[in-house]
Amino acid sequence: MASNTPDFEVGESPRPLLTVDDPPPFDLINPGGASSFLLVCDHAGNRVPQRLGTLGLDDAALRKHIAWDLGASELSVLLSDALDAPLIRQTYSRLVVDCNRGPDAPDAIAEVSDGIVVPGNRDLSAADRAARFAEIHEPYQSAIASAISANTTIVAIHSFTPEMNGVARPWEVGILHHRGRTDFALAVLQELTDCVEGPVGDNEPYAMDKIDYTVPRHAYSANLPYVEIEVRQDVLSTPEGRSRISALLATVLQKCRP
Repeated sequence: MASNTPDFEVGESPRPLLTVDDPPPFDLINPGGASSFLLVCDHAGNRVPQRLGTLGLDDAALRKHIAWDLGASELSVLLSDALDAPLIRQTYSRLVVDCNRGPDAPDAIAEVSDGIVVPGNRDLSAADRAARFAEIHEPYQSAIASAISANTTIVAIHSFTPEMNGVARPWEVGILHHRGRTDFALAVLQELTDCVEGPVGDNEPYAMDKIDYTVPRHAYSANLPYVEIEVRQDVLSTPEGRSRISALLATVLQKCRP
C-alpha cells in the first residue's frame, strides 16, 4: 500500500489527482446489456488515489464501512448478470469523495466518519476539493448521464451496517424513495413486503431526501422511474447470502418493471 502522506502540501494547488497508474474512476460492466434497467453503485470501491497515500488511515479503516458499502459491488455485479443490465460502479472510496453527495454537502469529503478522523481530508484547499470532484465525482456522474435513455429505470445499490450507535437494524432490505417517479420504488417495496419474512425498510434505515445526489440528479428532472436499494451488510458477507439476495431482488425488479 502507498505511503500515508500525500505527495503535495495541503493547501497548495495540486497536480492532477489521478496518475497513469491509478484506475479509472468508474467501471462500466455489461454496457451492451439488453435490459432497460441501469444499475449504479456509488460506494462500490475503496481505492485511494496514489497521490493521496492512504488518507492517513490504516488498512483496517479502509476495509470498514466508512470507506465503502460492503458487499454492494458484488451484489451489483450479480444483478447485472441476472438482469442483463448495464452497471456503472464507483472505483474510489467514499472517503476520497462521496459520489452520492453534491459538491456543497458538508460530508462530501468527510473529515470524520463514524467517529474515525480522516487526516487526509482536513484543511483542504478549494483546489484540493475541486480536483476530487473533477476527476472522480463528475466523470462517474457523467457516465451515468451518458448511459440513460428515455426508457431507463435507475436501480441504485447500497448496503448498511447491521447496527448503528448500538441500535440493531432489523431490515434485510430497505427501499428508498422521495420525489419524482416513485411508482416503481413503491411497487418494489410492496412486492418485497408481500414475499419475504421480516420487515422491509420503507425509507429505512435511511430516507432518500436532500442528502442523496445520484438518483435525484438523474431521475427527478427526467421523470425516470427509480429505486434505491439498501441491503444489510451481514446478509452480503457470504457468497450464499449475496446469491440469495440477488435472486430475490432480480425476481422482484423484473416483476415490478415499469
